[in-house]
Amino acid sequence: MAFYKITYNQQHGFATIHNYGCTFHCPTCSYKLRSGAEGTPGLAFPKPERYLKTQDIKETIRRLPIKSLNFMGGEPTIAKDLVELLRFAKEELGLITRLGHTNGSGLPLPFLDGANVGLKAWNMDLHRKITGQDRDPILKKVTDAYWKGTTLKINIVYIPGLVDLDQVEGIAAWVASLDKNIPFNIMGYIPVPGQPYLQPTTEQMKEAEGLGKRHLQYVSSSRLSPDNVLHLAEKDYRFAVRRIL
Repeated sequence: MAFYKITYNQQHGFATIHNYGCTFHCPTCSYKLRSGAEGTPGLAFPKPERYLKTQDIKETIRRLPIKSLNFMGGEPTIAKDLVELLRFAKEELGLITRLGHTNGSGLPLPFLDGANVGLKAWNMDLHRKITGQDRDPILKKVTDAYWKGTTLKINIVYIPGLVDLDQVEGIAAWVASLDKNIPFNIMGYIPVPGQPYLQPTTEQMKEAEGLGKRHLQYVSSSRLSPDNVLHLAEKDYRFAVRRIL
């Protein structure tokens, strides 16, 4: 598993390096929407035809007029050259470095400015059922990243009947124990082929957001349709990118 493409957003001055593969095997992963199938656990996308060499990535990024460099997946922290690319971006190019999303399993990391962490469930048995991994080591890694100075954003996918309101509030309360000012986003589940769960209603999303606000200062929510996910660039210019490698 490794990085397989680079995209560039000229308007906002950032590039994103994309990784294939994940450490979790969540059956409700929204990446499966792009493959249109249940897929292999942790591997919702078809396998890339080839992976990028570290030096080719560096040469491409060096030529771009960007201020920040993002890493996404799958799960970007499983890429063996991630730390070297973070070092390159920070020390040689002076860029802001972020994980556009991560499940937290590879934190903390050197040369990393920020991370958008998706936490899956508060209940330990449910977390293990969804991800295949224990909850507490993930929370410890996120905590360590916070105390090392990584700027965090936390999100959770609200899935009625699976990751229910009690799970949303449990995670919100835990985040507040770290810092009540950490931004917290509640994402409404987008139905994945082969799964029995329904998308939360607008009223359910409002209730979930209200529970988050009991604990945290900055709480937001989003409820996208499958079509929205597949055409994000039409609604948000941050996703209006072009592939350059």
